[in-house]
Amino acid sequence: MLYRALLTGLMGSALLSLATPALAQKVKSTPFSYLPEQGADRYDMRVPNKTLPLADGSGFVILAHQSAGGYAVERYDADLKKQWSTTIPVGPDETLEAFGRGPQQALVVIHQKEESGQKLNVVAVNLQNGQKGAAKTVIAVPARDRRPGVSISPDGTRLLAFRYYTREQQVKSIAATLFDQNLAKLEDKTYDFHALGDFFSPAVHVANDGTQYVTLVSDRMTKLTVRRYPAGKSTEIKVLGVPVGGTYGGKAVTIRDAKFKVLNDGSLYAAALCADYQSGEYYSLKVVKYDFSGTGDMKFSPEFRFTPAYLAEVGKANGVEVKRLEDVYLSELLLTADKQLVVIAEKHFEEGGEGTPVHARELHVFGYSEFGQPTWHSIVPKKQVAPAVDAYTGIGFRAAVFNNTIQVVTLENINKKSDLYLRRINAQTGVVSQPERLKLNVADDQQLAYVKDFTAWLGEKTIIGVSRPSKKSAALQLEKIVVK
Repeated sequence: MLYRALLTGLMGSALLSLATPALAQKVKSTPFSYLPEQGADRYDMRVPNKTLPLADGSGFVILAHQSAGGYAVERYDADLKKQWSTTIPVGPDETLEAFGRGPQQALVVIHQKEESGQKLNVVAVNLQNGQKGAAKTVIAVPARDRRPGVSISPDGTRLLAFRYYTREQQVKSIAATLFDQNLAKLEDKTYDFHALGDFFSPAVHVANDGTQYVTLVSDRMTKLTVRRYPAGKSTEIKVLGVPVGGTYGGKAVTIRDAKFKVLNDGSLYAAALCADYQSGEYYSLKVVKYDFSGTGDMKFSPEFRFTPAYLAEVGKANGVEVKRLEDVYLSELLLTADKQLVVIAEKHFEEGGEGTPVHARELHVFGYSEFGQPTWHSIVPKKQVAPAVDAYTGIGFRAAVFNNTIQVVTLENINKKSDLYLRRINAQTGVVSQPERLKLNVADDQQLAYVKDFTAWLGEKTIIGVSRPSKKSAALQLEKIVVK
């Protein structure tokens, strides 16, 4: 407790000392064409990242929605010079499903639904010259079936397409087909869940080597389970599950929100926000590391309780009394160079019904040591609001890890200056720097002004973004910002 008090004091003084003048500058910009998504696609965020840096640092590729009839894959060099642009037509019965990049080509996955059935079609675009191949169907299912899915490995060398077999809305099995980076078929696998009973939120992840992970929330929303299916002929299935809910002090505690992610050490991590089933009051954050190497162990971190003291911290950060946590959702799981895990949750809510403005408020940030011990937590206050047209792409945040520092970019209006702001979070101590203005002077008129989907880092000091710098213009710009 003494250490925590000292650390809190250190953080407070550090926050004050980091209030330095902005050192960022926009060094390049170019006109950018973009059409906001319409209909249900505006809300489901199937493709939240539409700018993908190239591995060699030579530039990046972008997937831009440029017209009602299609998208464009474009390659830029590090100085925003366009190398090529390739149109990807999308018909009225088609929607974007996924976007990924491998060593040699970008992959655009399109979902097609007609009366005759559903398909996932993949278009590969050569990264060197922009030449696109013919669309390849990787899976086809009946029209009445649940929407099929796809997972692309982090390095883009594996693509997994899968379909669900259900009985009375419960998934009983999943059939998956694995492809290599050239979309050549490698293998078929079936994941059988008939013996599991009821479970929720099945998701499929594929690793760089083709290993497949199925993540489940089961046992009446109290248990996080991962099933591992190795690539190749092996039929060995490893299952690791851990209860994170249950009955505590007479309260039935269940999972309110969960997030699974394969991180850069090859392990799969999960975080869960748990709540009182009856009242909906948030109870705790629980974190699990699933390590399938060797004996295949789990590392279950001590829970972080949302006590009255924590609510008081949230209230102090926002300057208002907080009686209970509401509308907080898991957003990011990040791993630093020293294998410290950082979990970020965000408050996100609609002002009213559909079509009303959406708000994004404080970030709840939690740090864990390489041994899974909670070491610090920070609350980052912010006030963001966006019209419905860009509510799920214009606000929120983007984050990236560099060594043991987390960089976070947000669109905010601070001291009457609407701009993108950069914060740095020390993953060892939880100290958060004062927001640094990136000097783009983003328009603040409740119209489309910033598209978060295109924010990416080319390196620790180079950020790419898309925004509208003037209220007098409707034109967006693709921008390169250098942070000194």
